[in-house]
Amino acid sequence: MSQEALQQLLQEHPQRLWRGQAAAPQGVATAWPVLDTVLGKWPRGALTEIYSSVDGIGELRLVLPAVAELSRREKRWVLWLTPPYLPYAPALVAAGIDLSRMLLVHPRQRLDSLWVLEQALRGGTCSAVLAWPPFLAPAQLRRLQLAAEEGQSVAFFFHKAEEEGGHSLAALRLRLAPTPSGLRVQVRKRRAGLPGEGELTFPEQMAWSFSPNGS
Repeated sequence: MSQEALQQLLQEHPQRLWRGQAAAPQGVATAWPVLDTVLGKWPRGALTEIYSSVDGIGELRLVLPAVAELSRREKRWVLWLTPPYLPYAPALVAAGIDLSRMLLVHPRQRLDSLWVLEQALRGGTCSAVLAWPPFLAPAQLRRLQLAAEEGQSVAFFFHKAEEEGGHSLAALRLRLAPTPSGLRVQVRKRRAGLPGEGELTFPEQMAWSFSPNGS
């Protein structure tokens, strides 16, 4: 096909042509130099599973810089779905998060949680979704992955370490463990990449991400 014919097609039928650069993977910077080296960026339009050996060891600190960036840059919501404790507003503000973009949802029923999660990911109204979902069957994970692709959300699913299974449809899976000065991050799975490991050191003055009394 000649260059002239190609240009004519692009002008007359742009919606019917696939361009390779349009499918290039997008992401959001982690803002952690060590993590950038090991991981690159948080995937957009995909699921990220984060497994922690202990609650509150730094799983939120890991993602807050990206969430803060999204809350300031995009006029979309940041959804918190069934967090185990109440997010601590002063710490979120200190991390640079725009609280006016936050939504906190606690559905009463498991099926309601899955419905809210899928709608939030698919609708395109959320720049980021932070969720502590119940056990997800492969078919449910597939639906949520497709929803994230459609809505171009950055989705973080938090789980306990003992819930980690084998195969996962998520684009990225991390396993976290505490260290004396911070957090060890092990990349268990990622698309088009090899596993890796890095260690983050958190500043002592960093505030709690959840309310200290859990209320």
